[in-house]
Amino acid sequence: MSLLLELFSTPKPIVGVVHLLPLPTSPRWSGSLDAVIARAEQEATALATGGVDGLIVENYYDAPFVPGRVDPAVVAAMSLIVKRILHLVSVPVGINVLRNDAHAALAISACTGAQFIRVNVLVGTMATDQGLIQGEAHSVLRYRRELGTRTRIFADVLVKHASPLGSTDLFQVARDTVERGLADGIIVSGTATGRPPDLADLETARAAVPEVPILIGSGATPDNIAQLLDLADGAIVASALKRFGKPDQPIDPHRTRQFVDASHYPTNGTGINPGLVADLEEVESLF
Repeated sequence: MSLLLELFSTPKPIVGVVHLLPLPTSPRWSGSLDAVIARAEQEATALATGGVDGLIVENYYDAPFVPGRVDPAVVAAMSLIVKRILHLVSVPVGINVLRNDAHAALAISACTGAQFIRVNVLVGTMATDQGLIQGEAHSVLRYRRELGTRTRIFADVLVKHASPLGSTDLFQVARDTVERGLADGIIVSGTATGRPPDLADLETARAAVPEVPILIGSGATPDNIAQLLDLADGAIVASALKRFGKPDQPIDPHRTRQFVDASHYPTNGTGINPGLVADLEEVESLF
């Protein structure tokens, strides 16, 4: 059984993102954790109602992000929120502690029962708006073993909003992320939030790690998801599921359902599912 089928009960999962309002110690923290929890529960419920195959919870509004370890208050708040979400939805839940605190994400997972995490930089060094971020695969994988958790690690390859200080060879970086960093799956994104990856990059990643799950990390829309899923194994989606398609808006269950339907029943650009047409033609040929 493939990892994605085992984890999400589908070989091509759509993973919706719960963007948490500012958490304690972040510059825009409002002072009310109850408000953060209420919004997170609303978004998780909207995503699940819309039909996503999984959720990932991230401290999106904590920008400017800490480049290394986050404050313990962030870990405590996210643990509480994730546990609440796990009681609300039946789909798998993952964690991304921005900008790159994989240790915190693993700890939250181990304590709450979340099933996977996203790590922006697992191997190599990236120059970001937070400064230099150094991959810590050696420490992250040892910590996972120490915790005794089976949490799956999905790692970005040449992550968005960043430039590599080392190799820019996507093929080699993808290989290193899996073979030397021991990631369970990789994530390929565009250059920034809302921008899809180049199809050529997806082909390169697939050639580099043909047996490993590849998720789209940004820019998936109802219009391009079918084309992206021809080359990738699933998608992590945020902006396209929000009201008006804007990242600062709440989740829209109707848009979510449209996106999920587009991923399951892709059209040929005419709004008609070619597979459905073929099935109808086959049925008609019997009469």
